[in-house]
Amino acid sequence: MEKEMLMGSLHLHSIHKTIPLLRLTSLFLLFVSLSNHGNLVQAHIFNYAGCSQEKYQPNSPFEGNLNSFLTSVVSSSSQASYNSFAIGNGTSTPAEATIYGLYQCRGDLKTIDCSRCMESAVNQIGLVCPYSYGAALQLEGCYVRYEHNDFLGKLDTSLRYKKCSKSVNNDAEFFRRRDDVLADLQTAMGFKVSSSGVVEGYAQCLGDINSADCSSCLADAVGMLKTLCGSAAAADVFLGQCYARYWASGYYDFPSDSSNEDEVGKTVAIIVGVLAGLAVLIVLLSVCRKSMG
Repeated sequence: MEKEMLMGSLHLHSIHKTIPLLRLTSLFLLFVSLSNHGNLVQAHIFNYAGCSQEKYQPNSPFEGNLNSFLTSVVSSSSQASYNSFAIGNGTSTPAEATIYGLYQCRGDLKTIDCSRCMESAVNQIGLVCPYSYGAALQLEGCYVRYEHNDFLGKLDTSLRYKKCSKSVNNDAEFFRRRDDVLADLQTAMGFKVSSSGVVEGYAQCLGDINSADCSSCLADAVGMLKTLCGSAAAADVFLGQCYARYWASGYYDFPSDSSNEDEVGKTVAIIVGVLAGLAVLIVLLSVCRKSMG
């Protein structure tokens, strides 16, 4: 039997999860924020999210502690690429209000890029997992997770997300190089980049686990890359506390010239325009209903 997501309490959501119309304003502000950092759109790409089925009540003590946690994540990420938190676990706080959480940025991100990525993640997690007692969100460049129960430092190698490209058939040299890269990544302590010929890759463990658990997690991740993605030219595997990725050189390259940034800006502008139009339409419909009532 497959393990349920995030210690049996969370369930995966894709980027196509329906977002309530009442939250369009927050989504609008999110896209405005992204439009100010066109060159960081890659770091903000959504990979996966997990949400608990159990919900908390608005204005509850848990919500207050959750807001404190998310504020602390944004503040801390401007100085460090990883941190963990335990909020409300004192004797004077109701047990149901306790929250444990962490965040981590990809090891090659600059501090300012880490901070901006975490701002995006914090803005999105409430949209994807509204009123959830537990949630996790993995963007391309950063990760944030919180739960009602203490999960910090406990090894979790269950599969969260995988992505496999098209296959590379009958290319013995490619697979030899890939295996060299994966063997090297398996020795990572934290974040590591590796390359061999045309194959590149990187891997990372979360900061809350020790070196032995990191090695164990990465061994599982590498094994899943091979078994789940087979002869793929590029593949990603995200486990509970680590991830590994490899690709053929150039596979994940993104142009960085001004024309590409202009296209990103145009795309975001179109999205923002559509969301603004929908918000206006909702207001007009609401007014019409009241006038007809």
